[in-house]
Amino acid sequence: MLFNNAVYIGIDPTAGERPMTYAAIDHDLKLLALSKGDMNAVLAYSGGQKAAFVGINGPRRPNQKLMRSEEFRQELNPQPNPGRWTSFRAAEYYLFQKNIRIPGTAAEEGDCPTWMQVSFKLFKRLKEFGYQEFPSEGSKQQTLEVYPHASFTVLLERIPFSKSSLEGRLQRQLVLHSLAMDVPDPMRIFEEITRYRILQGVLPLNRLHSVEELDALVAAYTAWMAAKEEEAVTRMGDRKEGEIILPVGDLADTYR
Repeated sequence: MLFNNAVYIGIDPTAGERPMTYAAIDHDLKLLALSKGDMNAVLAYSGGQKAAFVGINGPRRPNQKLMRSEEFRQELNPQPNPGRWTSFRAAEYYLFQKNIRIPGTAAEEGDCPTWMQVSFKLFKRLKEFGYQEFPSEGSKQQTLEVYPHASFTVLLERIPFSKSSLEGRLQRQLVLHSLAMDVPDPMRIFEEITRYRILQGVLPLNRLHSVEELDALVAAYTAWMAAKEEEAVTRMGDRKEGEIILPVGDLADTYR
């Protein structure tokens, strides 16, 4: 379903009410935009696209309490222990089974952290612009829920370093670079590290993207993969409460 004239956008709302980071790529994975903006700026950019797949690093809606239903729980594989996981969404439960730990989504919007509430608003506003929930056959405007830690884990086939660490940022940018994303090769940084710079406490990190930029970029890549071929991604969870989309078709039993 990859449209040659479509834009593939990743939005990272984890800054909450502060300006959020967004990235956009074309069908050749070339970078079209990498910036920060408030809700209105992000919506203006995304809403103005005639054809776009938008990955948002946050839940689509609050927890719909599906995990509290015994009938629903009996359909899960593996089945959760009685009384456990009732406050989680199905997608979050499945990721935990693979050792991919992500925040749980509360049932009441007011009980969710600010960044999740911003995510809810983004999905709602983009729906008003005509965006449909992925997968929607034939729709040129679709949204999907992404969680960057999970995306990087399945791309690396292991739990990555902490994203706040230098090695974590290097690792994430390196995997994006290896996927032909339009990002600088982070290994070039080491060519510019000298004894003098180390002693002066000056590291040449201008080629290295920030945590928020890397998270937005992997969301854009996941949107691109979803548009490219539905079988190329994994939909995890239940559509009634929100599916998390992972940018690979096959998952490992667990990640270490």
